[in-house]
Amino acid sequence: MQPFIALEPHVKDLGGFSVKRLLPAAARRHIGPFVFFDHMGPAHFAPGQGIDVRPHPHIGLATVTYLFEGQIEHRDSLGTLQTIAPGDVNWMTAGSGIVHSERTPHALRETGGAMHGIQTWVALPKEHERHAPGFVHYPARELPMISLPGVSMRLIVGSAFGRRSPVAVLSDMFYIAVEMEAGASFVLPDGYPERAAYVVSGSLDIHDNEVEAGRMAVMKEGQPVSIAATSASRLMLLGGMPLDGERFLWWNFVASKREAIEEAKNRWREGRFDRVPGETEFIPLPEEPKPPESFS
Repeated sequence: MQPFIALEPHVKDLGGFSVKRLLPAAARRHIGPFVFFDHMGPAHFAPGQGIDVRPHPHIGLATVTYLFEGQIEHRDSLGTLQTIAPGDVNWMTAGSGIVHSERTPHALRETGGAMHGIQTWVALPKEHERHAPGFVHYPARELPMISLPGVSMRLIVGSAFGRRSPVAVLSDMFYIAVEMEAGASFVLPDGYPERAAYVVSGSLDIHDNEVEAGRMAVMKEGQPVSIAATSASRLMLLGGMPLDGERFLWWNFVASKREAIEEAKNRWREGRFDRVPGETEFIPLPEEPKPPESFS
């Protein structure tokens, strides 16, 4: 019996730079507090090329960027200027509203190079949705490492396997980057009711069921799960406690009330979000917005 639900990616080509979107999905809108999951790349930029995500707003969520290769320069309306490198964590709490941009740093743009990573959104608990925004950065060396035979894990946020990340979070969750040698295995505990494994590269065997690269296995509640690598593999583990109620997701906004989405749309349309120092561009509000999509 298959102990998980398999999610297929929705793939979008951004001009030689592909993004695989796993959450939200029709079969599963969220996993713990994680409501959005994008796999960026891998891609290789020629000299003079890179990514340029112009300033755009967020509310009601926290974003976390985790890179395997490349670098991204983050700027936000709090005045933050931070370059993220592989293994680091940028944790940005939007709360009542924040604006940020993401670009390839100038030095890397000159030489060209690889870009590969994961971006996720975490819905904030209702009581914290309107709190002041914030930003923290942790270099890779400050994140706990968990070693098992043939398995190396970096605990990005939350608690798992008896360890806790130094990144302050507002709900019970776990998010882990894992590298496995071919033939290695481990047991994913059942301490959280909602758990998933995303295969970045390689392939896994989960209770005699194969999970290929680009797929996410959402585990059934209430039982430990054995995960084995059938080839050298890289994966992300994520999950936590269920959300504390319904959420609405539209464009870059997450909220527990439709009114908050509408208010954020008007604020951005009217230019009432704080600006990002050093930036003059911005992404306009989509011209033909669809009604907010609810999920729970």
